[in-house]
Amino acid sequence: MADMATVQALPEATTLLDRKMRGAPSRSGLAVFLLVLAASLLYIAFHVARDLGAAPVTSYSPYLLLALALAIALGFEFVNGFHDTANAVATVIYTHSLEPRIAVVWSGMCNLAGVLFSTGAVAYAVIALLPVDLILKVSSGSGFSMVFALLIAAILWNLGTWWFGLPASSSHTLVGSIIGVGLANQWLNPHPGASGLDWDQAIKVLKALLISPIIGFTLAGLLLVLSKWMFRFPALYEAPKDDQPPPLPIRALMVLTCTGVSFFHGSNDGQKGMGLIMLILIGTVPTAYALNHGIGPREIQDFLAASAQVESILDREAGAGGRPGSDPRAEVAEYVRTRQLQPDTVPDLRVLVAGLDREVTQYRDFNAIPAQDQTHVRNDMYVASEAVRLMDKARNPAFSPADRAVLRSYKGKLDKTTRFIPDWVKVAVALALGLGTMVGWKRVVVTVGERIGKEHLTYAQGASAGLVAMGTIFVADNFGLPVSTTHILSSGVAGTMAANGSGLRLSTIRNIAAGWIFTLPAAGLLSGLLYWLFRQFA
Repeated sequence: MADMATVQALPEATTLLDRKMRGAPSRSGLAVFLLVLAASLLYIAFHVARDLGAAPVTSYSPYLLLALALAIALGFEFVNGFHDTANAVATVIYTHSLEPRIAVVWSGMCNLAGVLFSTGAVAYAVIALLPVDLILKVSSGSGFSMVFALLIAAILWNLGTWWFGLPASSSHTLVGSIIGVGLANQWLNPHPGASGLDWDQAIKVLKALLISPIIGFTLAGLLLVLSKWMFRFPALYEAPKDDQPPPLPIRALMVLTCTGVSFFHGSNDGQKGMGLIMLILIGTVPTAYALNHGIGPREIQDFLAASAQVESILDREAGAGGRPGSDPRAEVAEYVRTRQLQPDTVPDLRVLVAGLDREVTQYRDFNAIPAQDQTHVRNDMYVASEAVRLMDKARNPAFSPADRAVLRSYKGKLDKTTRFIPDWVKVAVALALGLGTMVGWKRVVVTVGERIGKEHLTYAQGASAGLVAMGTIFVADNFGLPVSTTHILSSGVAGTMAANGSGLRLSTIRNIAAGWIFTLPAAGLLSGLLYWLFRQFA
C-alpha cells in the first residue's frame, strides 16, 4: 500500500464536504436525535431487565461477563457503521441531493428499519461457520474465548482500515475472524472431539463475498450504458454544478437509492452482530435466551405433530440396521462435524428426536422447562436441526421427496425455537450502526465520492451504483448470504467510472483491492492469536 498516505489524508478545507459541514447542526435536529437515542436506550433497558428478572440469580459474575461481551459486540456494529453505512450516503452527498447531516440521519433511520424487519437468516448463516463443539459449549471458557477473539480482531482490523479511509468490508473481516478461530480451535485440540470450520458453509459464504464485488462492478457499468441508451435526459449524465441540488426527479432517484442501500444494509449487515450477540446471551443467561419463550401453545402442538412424523420416518430408515449409542447427542454431533454417516447415526437421531418430543410433551411450554435443562434442550435441538439439514442435502439416507419435505418442516420448527432474535437486540444493533455512521462516516465517504474516479460522480453513476447495490443485497438477504455493502457499492462506482470513460484512480483502486485481499488472512491471523491467548486464561 505505497500510496496509503494519500488515502489517509482528508480533503483540504476548500473541498465539498468541508464547505457543507461548516454550518452548526440545528438545535431541533439535535433534540430529535437525543430523544430517539433516549427512547431506544430505555426500550433496551426495559426488555433486558424483564428478561433477566425472569431468570434466577445465583451469581452476578455472568451478568458482568454479559455486559462486557455485549459492549464488545455492539462496538463491532458501531465500527461497522464507519464503513458500510457510510457508503450508502456517499452518492447523495456528492450529487448534492441531500446535505451531509440530513443524509447521515436518514441513512441511520433506514438502517434501523432494515434491522427491525430482518429475518435472522444471515445471522445464523454466519454462526453456522463456527466450530460445532464451541457453539454447544458457548458458556465455557473456550466458548467465550471464541466470541471475544473474533469480535476484538474484527474491531481492530475495521478501525485500522477506517483510519486509512479504505472502504474495507466488515463482513469480510468477520468471516476472516471466524475462520481464524476455527483453525486455531482445531490446532489447539487435535483430538477427534474438536472441530474446526464448517467448510461447506464457509465456501458458500466466501463465494458470495468474492462474487458480489464483480457483480457490482459489471452490473453498475452495464446499467449506466443501458440508461444512456434508454433515457435521453442530458442532465442525468452530468456532474453536479456548484452546490445546487439536481432537478426533482433526479434528486428523488438519488434519495431512493440511498434509502434502499441503507435499508438493505441494515437487513443484511446488521444481522452479523445479532448472531454473535445471541451466542453471548445463550452463554451467559441460558435460562432467558436458550429457547424462544415466545412460542405459543398452537406452535408447540405443531412441533409435537411434526416430531411424531419424523420419528416414524427415522424408524423406517433405521430398521435396516444399527443401534443407538450410549450418548445420542454426541454421536449425532459427530456426524455433523465429520459429515460421515455411520450405521448408528439415524437410530441416534431418532432417539434424540424422541427425547425432545417427551420433554416438550411433559412441559407444554418452553417457559416451564427447568432452568438447568434449558441449555440441554437447546443443544439437542441445534444438533438435530444440523443433522436433518445435512441428511436433506446428502443422497444417503435415501429419503423420499415427501419425507424430505417433512424433515425440512421439522427443521424449521426446531430453528424457530433456537434461532430467534429478540426485538431489543435488533434495536441495539441498529442504534450502534447509526451512531457509528454519525461519528466516523466522513473518511470512507470521501474515498468513495472523490478518490475512485478521476472525474466527479454524475447523477446516473451514483444511481446505477446504488440500484445495483440495493438489488444485490436484497437477493443475498433472501438466500441468507452475508455480503459486503462496501465491496458492492465501491466496485459499482468503479464500474460506472470505467463504463463512462471517466478514468479510475489506480492508486485508490490498488489500495482498496489490497485491503480486500489481505482482510481475510489478516483478520484470521489476528483472531487465531487472540483465541490462543484467551485460552491460556480460560
